[in-house]
Amino acid sequence: MNNGATATPPRNAFQTHFLDIHEVLHEDEEEEGGGVIKTDDNQVAGKKGLQKPIKLRELKRPQRNFSRQVSLETGFSVLDTESKAKDERKILRRSGRSFGGFDSTNRVNGEARKGDFNIFRTKSTLSKQNSLLPTRKEKEMETQRPEGATGLDESANKSVPAGRYFAALRGPELDQVKDYEDILLPKDEIWPFLLRFPINCFGICLGLSSQAVLWRALSTSPATKFLHVTPFINLFIWLLSLAVLVSVSITYMLKCIHYFEAVKREYFHPVRVNFFFAPWVVCMFLAIGIPPVLAPAKLHPAVWCAFMGPYFLLELKIYGQWLSGGKRRLCKVANPSSHLSVVGNFVGAILASKVGWMEPAKFLWSIGFAHYLVVFVTLYQRLPTSETLPKELHPVYSMFIAAPSAASIAWGSIYGEFDGCSRTCFFIALFLYISLVVRINFFTGFRFSVAWWSYTFPMTTASVATIKYAEQVPSVISKGLALSLSFMSSAMVSVLFVSTLLHAFVWKTLFPNDLAIAITKQRPIKEKKPFKKAYDIKRWTKQALTKNNSGEKQCNGENKVA
Repeated sequence: MNNGATATPPRNAFQTHFLDIHEVLHEDEEEEGGGVIKTDDNQVAGKKGLQKPIKLRELKRPQRNFSRQVSLETGFSVLDTESKAKDERKILRRSGRSFGGFDSTNRVNGEARKGDFNIFRTKSTLSKQNSLLPTRKEKEMETQRPEGATGLDESANKSVPAGRYFAALRGPELDQVKDYEDILLPKDEIWPFLLRFPINCFGICLGLSSQAVLWRALSTSPATKFLHVTPFINLFIWLLSLAVLVSVSITYMLKCIHYFEAVKREYFHPVRVNFFFAPWVVCMFLAIGIPPVLAPAKLHPAVWCAFMGPYFLLELKIYGQWLSGGKRRLCKVANPSSHLSVVGNFVGAILASKVGWMEPAKFLWSIGFAHYLVVFVTLYQRLPTSETLPKELHPVYSMFIAAPSAASIAWGSIYGEFDGCSRTCFFIALFLYISLVVRINFFTGFRFSVAWWSYTFPMTTASVATIKYAEQVPSVISKGLALSLSFMSSAMVSVLFVSTLLHAFVWKTLFPNDLAIAITKQRPIKEKKPFKKAYDIKRWTKQALTKNNSGEKQCNGENKVA
């Protein structure tokens, strides 16, 4: 069939013209069309126009919703209706149901089902075996599932680029969705607990385990001997830290089992990926701060291998991404939480010196210090975003204190004295600490979050470093500074501990919906209208008028001959 009329009509039939409204391809596109179908002579004998070869242009474009032959006026009305419908679909609703199938995928027989969170469930062999014999209702739902819904679910499980998190999220830990963004899960209902349990909860373990190290130093250090601190405080905090670590670890392991796709999203998050180092740092803190009544003076080297091994493997992966210059290079994903991936080297060096392995301790200290300098300079330059940090991001400045404080303690533990290098690192940490204290307004006017716990262990580490400095330089000023910083860190941890209990058991607002893991892979954009649609319509009308004029001339010629 060609683009004109299908056959030569009688003279009185020129008032209505039937056209092929498919867009006309250019000559080069028609040549690329490929296959040609030749008509059978017995089927279309006597019709000259239908014996011509027909191009398979239908293979190059999607199928239309309306018939191939319509009147010219009807064709314009249908095209206008489709354009209006597309414009109406461009508006995104902020209910969080425009993605992930909550308006199309989960709507059966006109009734919307409650939010389905299976897109983040673990794709295990057990679930596949259970789904081998689906029920009749599930089959009906699958048959009524519109095209493209499966693609949305599959895209939800793909890795999200690091820059997408910075573009779509805001907040101290990039945990709040911006106003113009939409998410894959519903926002107006409570998600399952495991989906709402973030890896940031290991920050609670960091704060408590570092306090165990602090109170062990206060009870055993010669600089604070005049305080007569009982070692039972260290024992109580250590047991509490161990209990919290076990409970948080078990809960997050359950999340890995049931919602592994959500765990993958947290791993690709530029801030939360650093908290995957936290469990091993906590274990090393507990090994360093273990009460003397529970363990001998010197730990077995297997303890260091068990805790530092997984940390080192993850470190190779993350540092390799920084070094390779790919999509997750340091200048693109650097944020104050990146110090968590650095400070573990210094903590591991301290533990290595405790077990008697000095050379591995020096090796880890060198790695940590080299990468600390790179992270420090990168964050000072603000390479990821050249904008000034908003007020809600100011608490992250305390992360700058952790690495130099731990480096000073590690150096003193390796070489047995708090010498010049240890003091240099300590003075850097002390200056950063003072620069934050004088700006106390930076830390007021924020809502409570679990992420605040991750900002307590830098203060505690600085307090321990000050105690070590007071041992080497005993004076009223050094001892007073050690007591002041220790009191501030302990008071902060106490306030956060009480606030956590209130939000968890009284107000029940400790774990809101974790919107950060439900962002879309790409920002929703409006569909651009094809520029050549109007041009093609002009070509269709021009060809229609040409065929009309040629038909009239042919009929006039036949009448004159008659």
